[in-house]
Amino acid sequence: MTGLETLSPWVIVYVAIVIAVAGWIQGALGLGFPMIATPLIAAATNMQFAVVMVVIPCIATVIVSILRSPGSAGVVKRFWWISIVALLGAAVGARLFVMFPGFPYALLLAGVILFYLNLDRLGLSQWPIMKRNEKKFGLLFGFLGGLSETTANIAAPPLIIYYLGIGLPPLMLVPAMNISFFVGKSTQLATLMASGIATPMHWLVTLPLAVIATIASLYGSRVRSRIDGETYRVWMKRLLLTMAMILLAQVAWRQLLA
Repeated sequence: MTGLETLSPWVIVYVAIVIAVAGWIQGALGLGFPMIATPLIAAATNMQFAVVMVVIPCIATVIVSILRSPGSAGVVKRFWWISIVALLGAAVGARLFVMFPGFPYALLLAGVILFYLNLDRLGLSQWPIMKRNEKKFGLLFGFLGGLSETTANIAAPPLIIYYLGIGLPPLMLVPAMNISFFVGKSTQLATLMASGIATPMHWLVTLPLAVIATIASLYGSRVRSRIDGETYRVWMKRLLLTMAMILLAQVAWRQLLA
């Protein structure tokens, strides 16, 4: 795999800017870093390079999101088990992806997101049965989050739908999601390092990018601290819609290339 030293100065500056913008958004919303940074960096380089460049900065911003969220300890105690379920879902999803690589996983996930947003438009996005059976639905949506991570490369939508569905306040929603993200991205980092996809030097050159992402995320978290609950929910729904559009665009692009 090529490293930063093989890139032109303009591409290096572009990568740094993308990392900064994605870090700021992660800080402001509590999620979104890999969804924004990975495709933008891949567009100027390649997907393998983008994944390696993004994973450590992403973990750094996830840690910032957890530490900057009040009551994180209580959230860990309440939702720690969702991360374990998500890992099981990721394992199943990876197996399914190998067995059925042509299945339109991204299209299915986009359909689920749009279905949920339509329910929300009709005022049906929060279900009393989900609140009464928080753990049972948590097992389901945690598993779906891991499944979508390894099939469609996005874990957030099922988790957002679950946490919004049980009426979790924004101050708790951000650390709850990032606990799962931390476990998932740490597992991804360990897997990539063990695979030999990149040299130790490649990983070292991502550390300055992690510093940039951390600083940007800290600035972004200042914005989140001033957002009221209802505004944050609106932003989350718009982010879900954006995710659905990105998934549909990916499907359309692959069909054009086929």
